[in-house]
Amino acid sequence: MKSLLFVIGTRPEAIKLAPLILLFSKSEKYQVKICVTSQHRILLDQVLTFFSIKPDYDLNLMKPDQSLSQLTSEILTGMEPVLKEVNPDLLFVQGDTTSAFVAALAGFYKKIKIAHIEAGLRTYHKYSPFPEEMNRILTSKLCDYHFVPTKRAMDNLLSEGIRENCYLVGNTITDALQLGLSIVKENEQVYKEYFSGIEFSKKIILVTCHRREIFGEPFKEICKALSILANQNDDVQFVYPVHLNPAINLPAHSYLNHKNIVLLEPLSYPYLIWLMHKSYLVMTDSGGIQEEAPSLGIPVLVLREVTERVEGIEAGTAKLVGINAESIVRETSKLLNDMAVHKSMAKAVNPYGNATTSQKIMDIVDRIGEKES
Repeated sequence: MKSLLFVIGTRPEAIKLAPLILLFSKSEKYQVKICVTSQHRILLDQVLTFFSIKPDYDLNLMKPDQSLSQLTSEILTGMEPVLKEVNPDLLFVQGDTTSAFVAALAGFYKKIKIAHIEAGLRTYHKYSPFPEEMNRILTSKLCDYHFVPTKRAMDNLLSEGIRENCYLVGNTITDALQLGLSIVKENEQVYKEYFSGIEFSKKIILVTCHRREIFGEPFKEICKALSILANQNDDVQFVYPVHLNPAINLPAHSYLNHKNIVLLEPLSYPYLIWLMHKSYLVMTDSGGIQEEAPSLGIPVLVLREVTERVEGIEAGTAKLVGINAESIVRETSKLLNDMAVHKSMAKAVNPYGNATTSQKIMDIVDRIGEKES
């Protein structure tokens, strides 16, 4: 029996690894262990509970005002005894978080084979997103197996000289979304009651903003755009689950006082995807939502200057609008006022796969195991 260790630090990692963990756990070929660093605490726990996943190891490293240097050193030292005890045949990390990068580094120090889920994303802007861009580049250099979501991501790896054990499989987020919605729809009334204050007779625009790059003046521009749009569109309701970080939370509540802008507490994953599938369009700086919304046929306006999810832009499921108020207002107004523009984005082919990624990864890991035995 092969031993697998999955390391999870944040909510997006938990979401994207959940379908894979559940699939491997059903197989008699594998012993699955899960280690959480708890880089995110409450949001991470909510996702694990939703998917009925129980960690075997919890480093519990989240602290108030924690610096990246502190987090990095604590993950590195915290992983050492876990790796010594489990001694996995394969260590799984996902994406571009500090937890993923440092867990891969810890595995490398122990000469453990490492698999990277969602490998190859790049902006080629060192500080955008920060620190994720360097996290994923360094993680790629450390890993032995690269599970790649799109052809562009594959091309990125090949151009960097990473040519062995690269597999084009799609993105597990489509698997997670399908699984999550199937669970949510069993309790539809719960979600309707939770969002009873939202007027679903209006067009719903879901807004999410939280990244470090938008702190300060960029976020003020976004708030300015939302205020203008709210004033111009009485038939639209903007719903914004506001991140708890004071750099976002305080200005959001200061600037966005409008009758058709609803500010909510951060939403757990099931509530977020339920609301997303009821939305007319999504405005976001989130990488994961750029992948999820197209699976639901919902246009995405990306509130960033650059994105590593270029495939969505090229496919027409998403549009990069930047952080300038004028640009945000212009592009949002097009989608609100021109049904042809909205339909063209809603009907575009999702470039991130069709919910078969987890099975593809498992099949590849099976073949790797057969070759090594």
